[in-house]
Amino acid sequence: MSSTFHDKKEQWKKEADKVTERFPERKDTFETSSHIEIDRLYTPEKIDEEYVEKSGFPGQFPYTRGIQPTMYRSRYWTMRQYAGFGSAKETNERFRYLLEQGQTGLSVAFDLPTQIGYDSDDPMAEGEVGKVGVAIDSLADMETLFDQIPLDKVSTSMTINAPASVLLCMYIAVGEKQGVSKDKLTGTIQNDILKEYIARGTYIYPPKPSMRIITDIFSYCYEEVPRFNTISISGYHIREAGATAVQELAFTIANGMAYVDAALKSGLEVDQFAPRLAFFFNAHNQFFEEVAKFRAARRIWAKIMKDHYKAENPKSWKLRFHTQTGGSTLTAQQPDNNIVRVAIQALSAVMGGTQSLHTNSRDEALALPTEESARIALRTQQIIANESGVADTVDPLGGSYYVEHLTDKMEEEVNQYLEQIRDLGGAVQAVEEGFMQREIHHAAYEAQKNIENGDDIIVGMNQFQIDEEVNPELLRVDETLEKNQIQKTEDIRNTRDQAKVEQALDQIKQASHDEHTNLMPLILEAVKAYATVGEICNVLRKEYGEYTGM
Repeated sequence: MSSTFHDKKEQWKKEADKVTERFPERKDTFETSSHIEIDRLYTPEKIDEEYVEKSGFPGQFPYTRGIQPTMYRSRYWTMRQYAGFGSAKETNERFRYLLEQGQTGLSVAFDLPTQIGYDSDDPMAEGEVGKVGVAIDSLADMETLFDQIPLDKVSTSMTINAPASVLLCMYIAVGEKQGVSKDKLTGTIQNDILKEYIARGTYIYPPKPSMRIITDIFSYCYEEVPRFNTISISGYHIREAGATAVQELAFTIANGMAYVDAALKSGLEVDQFAPRLAFFFNAHNQFFEEVAKFRAARRIWAKIMKDHYKAENPKSWKLRFHTQTGGSTLTAQQPDNNIVRVAIQALSAVMGGTQSLHTNSRDEALALPTEESARIALRTQQIIANESGVADTVDPLGGSYYVEHLTDKMEEEVNQYLEQIRDLGGAVQAVEEGFMQREIHHAAYEAQKNIENGDDIIVGMNQFQIDEEVNPELLRVDETLEKNQIQKTEDIRNTRDQAKVEQALDQIKQASHDEHTNLMPLILEAVKAYATVGEICNVLRKEYGEYTGM
């Protein structure tokens, strides 16, 4: 065994022991059912220098084997089930139910009008209020959403992009009303507009002003909300649109570099914001490829941040990520099969070292999940954590010839894509030229063709079918919700101080073209005056225009 490897292993052991002083391991001794003791980490008996450089140790550059020395031996990943439907009151009830069932973090799904900056009474929102997430129009709705949920004890992830600044300000305002200061809030806003242009479509403004708003959030949170993750750079939706695993990783990292570039251009220093960057990946059915993808992602990002951007803080090198199991893999046929799919996908995320995880429910190919389905999805994570033993050692697949080969190959192919995107002028230019969109469309076409001709088997759909009537008990959103939500919003408008609202909106307008003025404090004041999501977004719509795509 090389002296370099021995020295690095001893260094890692010291760091790991230091970590356990703050985060003690869950048990004094880990062992199998046959009472075989499980070590914290396993390494090959014979090591070459190349392996030391490529894989290293958990908690050490380049983080191939994990971003923490002890990983799940000290504490499990955050079990953060994505939830939101109907009214704020209904979603609050679901949140509290999931927390009672052992969920350890919240993840908010907003309805489509909220995601694209329209109030529930806007004609554009008709028929969509509360359908795919919770309807949030004003601070009053946000107060109801987090009623009896202490924001100093629960971290919250919000899947919101174009209006992320507004929803974050609402969250801050709710915290203040609870007596929780901004610096105590923890969570994540997705805030990733580039993948909206590529794959998802819930954008509002053109790229340039959108990037300005994002960097305003970076700067504001660095000063005021230091424990909040200011962006979750998302490959999930890129994969859902039909990308391969390599494309998901390459395009996500390219987008991440674009956000770093924009922040640096705005005057921020890399170590001021990079430690609060987070990522969001998809977990699909190809188990070993997914594990390798997560391992390669950490290594690629660490090298980029250290070598290309010259970040000095090790926290800036670490790629922290949330995972969601693959929604596009779920089938309406034989929906109980989805429980098995989700379990395999969730296991790949854990074996790959995720920091938090959402497991999809069996009925999501048909409707929003029922309470029972949501509970089964959460129990899937809890069984993996508490019964499978996979969390008892760090990076249990590290050293597998197959997984190490896939990790290396994934890194190689991702870097080829990154070079192509650099040649185009970066991610923003690549998006505007449609490069990523074309690559995804081609991959999606090939995948669908393979399913239709039977080369790829989807159990229960193109093979192993049964005669069935797919009619399980589904969650239905009350059709009276939209009318009630509109009335609530009208009541807010009728009882608030309208002059104060108009003044706050005018200040946002005046600052919208002044890049030396951060928009966040102004949006926060508007939110506190009960200006609505739509009113704030419409001011910026008028000033910045709307992006209409290719």
